[in-house]
Amino acid sequence: MFEDGDDRRYAVVRNHEHQYSIWPEDRPAPEGWEPVGVTGVKQECLDHIGRVWTDMRPLSLRPHDPSAA
Repeated sequence: MFEDGDDRRYAVVRNHEHQYSIWPEDRPAPEGWEPVGVTGVKQECLDHIGRVWTDMRPLSLRPHDPSAA
């Protein structure tokens, strides 16, 4: 289902800990994951994740930064 070189369209999804993944666009997101509004072929979605997911730690383990609010 998730083979390299496929032409399937995917959605970028994120969980409550701000961890990202991709999921087939034509399927509902799994429980606990929400689409973030980015869709495309596999590599486009992975490229987006690479740009936005710069801190791999779960949100609950990141230091609190009041200036980021």
